[in-house]
Amino acid sequence: MGLDDKIKNAAEELQGKGKETAGRASGDRDLEAEGRTDQTKADVKQAGEKIKDVFKD
Repeated sequence: MGLDDKIKNAAEELQGKGKETAGRASGDRDLEAEGRTDQTKADVKQAGEKIKDVFKD
């Protein structure tokens, strides 16, 4: 996995956590759900990158 991809995925996950927290604090369920979705996307991307790394070796 490239360093750029790792940084982007980590940033996306962190952004998702922020949205989820802000949504929960403000009672905005849509924002909270969007944050969880962003985190899930980042997790899937990270898993895909890890799989690619396994097959590169």
